[in-house]
Order: sequence, then C-alpha cells, then structure tokens
Amino acid sequence: MASERMLKRFWTVCLLLVGIGLITLTFTKQFSLKEQFSDSFLLFIIIGSMAFFAEYVDSSLGMGYGTTLTPVLIIMGFSPLNIVPAVLFSECISGLSAGFLHHKLGNVDLKRGTQSNKIMTIMALCSVVGSIAAVILALNLPKAYIKLYIGLMILGIGAFLLLGNRLAGKFSWGKIIGLGSVAAFNKGISGGGYGPLLTGGQVLIGVPEKNAVGITSFAEGITCLVGLGLYIFLQGGLAWALAAPLSIGAILSVPAATWTVKVLPSRILRQSIGYATLFLGALTLIKIAL
Repeated sequence: MASERMLKRFWTVCLLLVGIGLITLTFTKQFSLKEQFSDSFLLFIIIGSMAFFAEYVDSSLGMGYGTTLTPVLIIMGFSPLNIVPAVLFSECISGLSAGFLHHKLGNVDLKRGTQSNKIMTIMALCSVVGSIAAVILALNLPKAYIKLYIGLMILGIGAFLLLGNRLAGKFSWGKIIGLGSVAAFNKGISGGGYGPLLTGGQVLIGVPEKNAVGITSFAEGITCLVGLGLYIFLQGGLAWALAAPLSIGAILSVPAATWTVKVLPSRILRQSIGYATLFLGALTLIKIAL
C-alpha cells in the first residue's frame, strides 16, 4: 500500500537523520546555541523538532530518545542537571502515550494477566529501585565512568543481537528483573541507556520484537516518572523552557511511530534494533575516547 511504503521511507529517513546528527555531534565540541537564541521562538522550534525525530525513532525502535537528546543538549550549552529532568518529563508523557497506542494497534497486548503485562509491571517495579540508586550516584560518580559503563553494555547487546539467535538463552523472569533494574539505573543516572538495553535484552531472551518495543515504551514512561520525582525532590524544580518544547515535539511523533511498528516486518525490526543498539554503544565509546 502506498501509505505504508511512504511511512517506511519516512522511518528510514528519520533513522538516517538521527544517525548522521549523532555522528556529527560526536566529533563536535560544545557550542553555546542556547545563549545565541536564548528565550526565542526559534530555539523552541529547534528543540521541539529534535525531540520529534528522536521520539519517533525511540517509539518505533524502543530506544534513542534520551540517548540522543542528552548529549545533543549538553553540546548546545544546557546544564546536565537541567537536561536530565526535562528529558525524563517529556519521555514520561510520550512513553506512556506510545505504550497505550502500541497496545491499541495490537503491537503488544498489555491486558491484565498477559505475559507482556507481567513483564511491563516487573519493569515498572524495578524502576523504583534502579532510579533511586541512579539519582543518588549520579550526583557523586565521575561522568566518564558512567558513560564508559553504559557504552560497553549497549555495544555488547547490539553485538549479541546481530551475531546470533537468542545467544543470551531462554526467557526467564530473573532475567527480566535484572534487565529492568539495570535499565532503570541507566536511565536515572544519565537520561539515556534505557531503551537499548531493555528492548535489545528482551529480544535476546525471546520476547517478540514488537512486544519488546511496546513494553519498553510503557515501562520507560513509568521509569521516567520515578526518576523525575526524585530529581524534583532533590533539586526543587524543573526547567520548563527546556521541558516544554521537548514534550510537545515528542508527543507529536507518537502516533506515526506506533503505526510504523505495526506495518514493519518483525525481521526488519529485529535487525534495526540490533544495528541501532550497536551504533549507539559505539558512538558512546568514541565520544569518551575523544
């Protein structure tokens, strides 16, 4: 169908744009775009547009929003302690919305009693423990060590997805608990690193690709809510000038992203998840080396 072909092409273009942007920013030194367009409508549009493309990729692959936007906004001149809560706020709204639409479109069944619902519930519960530990450590650990840890982990997941079939073994609830806890830790400590681990990890242990994307979207929304609450409690506020454009841009992309998952073949989705995970992990390590 023409509409499906156009949507697939749009999805491919978005992946390429985000990829090219990340490569460019990996080799770019920080500049003060924030100061150049401070309090302007143009800066609002720029940030909102970035959030749109990042969330479109995130809601269709289960990864990429915080992992993309956090370093981009740092390079633009924003403070990390303003960025992470704003990213968490916007992704809380878009993640819960995406999870709901994935369920409505049949990408995943989140009805009570289903395996997908149980996985999502466990992920949400794990988010409490993981986010608390992460937010506390985020204020005390050297950022270079945090980025190295996340980069190596994501790189490994991507390699496993591309080099073998279910190399991590069979499905088990213990593995789900481990994935949820570590992924929530990643999210709370850096604003990113959640989707690549959780989506890729689920696929590795046998969860269908479309289910994994839908579960990750919904669980990530809950995880972001927990982390956001902790940051506001410890810091006492939210940078609305950053949170507003991020939230608007992200939420506008959700309907198209969830429909993209519905029409994409599972084989293509699995390969895309693998390549995207490997790519994000490699860029994280390159950025540290530079």
